[in-house]
Amino acid sequence: MTTVGTGEFTYEAIMDWAKLPEGETFETVSAVATDSQDRVYAFQRKDPPVMIFDRDGNLLDSWGNGAFEFAHGIHIANDVIYVTDRNTSVCIMYTLDGKPIQMLGRHGVHSDTGCENPGDLCPRAAGPFNYPSEMVPSPSGDLYVSDGYRNARVHRFSPDGRLLASWGEPGKEGPNQFHLPHSILVDADGLVYVCDRENNRIQVFTVEGRFITMWTDLRRPLYISSDADGILHISEGGVDGMFPRVSLMTKQGQVVARWDSMSAHGSWVDAHGDIYMALGAAMRVDKYVKQG
Repeated sequence: MTTVGTGEFTYEAIMDWAKLPEGETFETVSAVATDSQDRVYAFQRKDPPVMIFDRDGNLLDSWGNGAFEFAHGIHIANDVIYVTDRNTSVCIMYTLDGKPIQMLGRHGVHSDTGCENPGDLCPRAAGPFNYPSEMVPSPSGDLYVSDGYRNARVHRFSPDGRLLASWGEPGKEGPNQFHLPHSILVDADGLVYVCDRENNRIQVFTVEGRFITMWTDLRRPLYISSDADGILHISEGGVDGMFPRVSLMTKQGQVVARWDSMSAHGSWVDAHGDIYMALGAAMRVDKYVKQG
């Protein structure tokens, strides 16, 4: 048994946790999330793109054949699934069994940022969307999108899909500058956390987009989620020869636990405090089971 973490944040690591039928393999697993019944949804880049597992890693169901060109982000709140299909520049809400509810963006229509290569620092920011990375709801019902692979913005929408505000510009140093905003989270206190991946930091804003602070002791932050106590769980991709890792932080940016790991393109903490890791390049899902 491999144990990671420290103190109350100690976990047993279960590698290659998700069990597939004999002869089946994952393609790139981009992200992972859980619903109110503790079912685990892995979002992968082949059909079927949405794979549903129980807490023990047994496959229960799947859906979404032909629905996505390039699976990227998945988030679940109040048993509504929020996904991004990166290369078609759309963000879609689904029921748990795969029925579409609402879509933001126009399929295959990209805003004019002057960027061609996903991940490059774009010449200019623009409106929604150009290869978005994640969509999440806020407690008010407003929707927030990190629009990062060929844009450098965060967009805020009303629950019915009206654009309310956008903020962010391409850049490498200053507040409100982004180089690939890769994941986003809005907490119960009205704070918006943006994983500014290629700038190795997380920027924190109000729900209206006013900059509050930034945390820079990070290695390409890939994904962010929160447990029931407000502890932020961040998967990091590694940078400059330093290993990928997992960091657990308070809302004030204090690190409460941290350990090296494989690079998880997506990650999620469930209602029990267990952590699921979508290992994109390794094409598998790992699980960290909280101890005590």
